Amino acid sequence: MNTTWILVAHRGGARLFESPGPGKELRLVEDIPHPEGRLKSGEINADKPGRAFDTFSRRHGMSQEHEADDQVSLMFAKHLCDKLEKARAENRFGKLVLVAEPRLLGELRGALDKHTAALVSATLDKDLAGVDNRDIPKHLGNLVQL
Repeated sequence: MNTTWILVAHRGGARLFESPGPGKELRLVEDIPHPEGRLKSGEINADKPGRAFDTFSRRHGMSQEHEADDQVSLMFAKHLCDKLEKARAENRFGKLVLVAEPRLLGELRGALDKHTAALVSATLDKDLAGVDNRDIPKHLGNLVQL
């Protein structure tokens, strides 16, 4: 299959593009909003942490293992990977390019199953959230043959 999918993701959402081959324009496959990604940690988990007593009967606040915004980001990465894995199983693309800021890119790489990860032909650690769809190819450079 010649089709390359390009996932351009950021905390506030993602866009999935398709490149049918050299000389053809990118086509938007899906716009995936994620408004929770724009929230700050305090807005995500507005409740105060629980209270507990230690062995010396001192009260203290309980902490979370991960910040709430990290959990939201990780869940979004898993959601995106589920979409990609389903599309791969349906043979909708033969190559995959991942574009995201470094932390989210790492989460995406870690959440992909081995079959979908094997189709990743390139990655770019760049946040293209504010870039217009028409200008995406300029930022991809030689990662995709357009």
